[in-house]
Amino acid sequence: MIAPGNIATKTMTHGEAMVRRYYECVDNNDVEGLVALFQPDAVYRRPGYPAMVGHAEMAAFYRGGRKFSGGAHAFTAVLDTGTHVAVHGEFAGTLHGGTSMTLRFADFFEVGADGLFSRRDTYYFAPLG
Repeated sequence: MIAPGNIATKTMTHGEAMVRRYYECVDNNDVEGLVALFQPDAVYRRPGYPAMVGHAEMAAFYRGGRKFSGGAHAFTAVLDTGTHVAVHGEFAGTLHGGTSMTLRFADFFEVGADGLFSRRDTYYFAPLG
């Protein structure tokens, strides 16, 4: 039996820290901050959009292409292998027209040798019909 004072605490990995910083930037509309977490030629794929390649395309998306005017991400799980970080969670936000929306998501990030994200793929739990 482990005594309460001896319970080990989890140390956050580089990948998890980067992912948490990324969502903090998204939730605070810090486009420059979130783009800086990616390599200059990084690729971002999400349903319903063409692949975004590089800082300029990602910045354009977050400044005007995103369907949400704001919101907040909450995590269910963050898993880091060292080169890949998977995130499962829920997003609660407001569409530009004022409608509130909550959805579940899963994101997969690849971390390059330089410590920046080289790729991100997003998936949503959404009705198909």
